Amino acid sequence: MTNTTSTPSAKPRVRPRPQVMKLTEAAAQRITELTKRADSEIVGLRVGIKNGGCAGQSYTVEYAHDIRPTDEVVEDKGVKILVDPKAVLFLLGTEMDYKVDKMSAQFIFNNPNQTGACGCGESVQLTAAKEHG
Repeated sequence: MTNTTSTPSAKPRVRPRPQVMKLTEAAAQRITELTKRADSEIVGLRVGIKNGGCAGQSYTVEYAHDIRPTDEVVEDKGVKILVDPKAVLFLLGTEMDYKVDKMSAQFIFNNPNQTGACGCGESVQLTAAKEHG
């Protein structure tokens, strides 16, 4: 019988978490403008998902006056986006853009988790991203 001594195993290397969202230059520029024009001090924009609309869900964007302990903080191109923790898996891999045309100016979400949208463009159908371990 061989006598083996157990050696402590090395700690597994912590893999960096992927950034939930990224911003285009247009979105970052618009967020900077909104931050400067806000009536009160804000730390960035809070992005989330709410239930409703013809397709079932819609994106939410609002001023963030503080960083909540559960927020996923995304810093990109000099601005902060705070992602609601309930929306992280639905927004994973999303690019936030800002588009201006003759009839509207709005944030656009290019989301790989989007599986459908309503005809009016106000709501979407999303599937949670599968986390890769």
